Amino acid sequence: MAITTQQLIQWKQQGRSIVALTAWDYAIAQLLDAAGVDLILVGDSMAVILGYETTLPITLDEMIYHAKSVRRGVKRALVVVDLPFLTYQESLQQAMHSAGRVLKETGAQAVKLEGGYPAIAETVARLVEAGIPVMGHVGLTPQSVHQLGLRQQGKTQEASERIFNEAIALEQAGVFSIVLEHIPADLAMQISQKLSIPTIGIGAGIHCDGQVLVTSDVIGLAEKHPPFAKVYTNLRETITKAVQDYAVEVRDRKFP
Repeated sequence: MAITTQQLIQWKQQGRSIVALTAWDYAIAQLLDAAGVDLILVGDSMAVILGYETTLPITLDEMIYHAKSVRRGVKRALVVVDLPFLTYQESLQQAMHSAGRVLKETGAQAVKLEGGYPAIAETVARLVEAGIPVMGHVGLTPQSVHQLGLRQQGKTQEASERIFNEAIALEQAGVFSIVLEHIPADLAMQISQKLSIPTIGIGAGIHCDGQVLVTSDVIGLAEKHPPFAKVYTNLRETITKAVQDYAVEVRDRKFP
């Protein structure tokens, strides 16, 4: 049975932790889904996979292209797609158009927006009213890299209160879940205990209702990874060694 947004909310009530990872193509998505991942995020972090230095340059068309590939590889997991930078901030009409394109063209079940300030919360409420499931994202928001950097957020009392209030505003606006990125564990715990919807942590400690990581970090494909990521295997070394062995055999005429 395919996982739904309502199931994730039920799992929070049951104390069942949610497993989430990112995907960027059919092959990776198929593997994650078969392995039992609950939520697959087609994140704009894919920009780094495509060779960009930040998430900012990736376009809506690029996100849709890759999300279609991911969706074809998934039978069970809930698929959520990031709306990239400046595809939802300009106006409600722009956000509605971008989110609608994602759902219509990819088959994904939800979109994710960064931020919880009043204009975004209002946008979320209107999207939800239109029948578009939305996941929130507060704390470190990579689309604000030139303003916030990539450092931990919520370390001061003022910043902590702002993030806490943004999370509440997003729940009131109708999001089915919220990503808490790179914030202190005690703040993530307070938010998770306050909200009736699941929190998905990334660098936010153990007290969230689920965890997400960028898959290229988990499997060791990334050249560098954030301090809160855990590398479970090193495919860079494995792939490099396999290609080097193949090259040697071809040059020595041992293959085929």
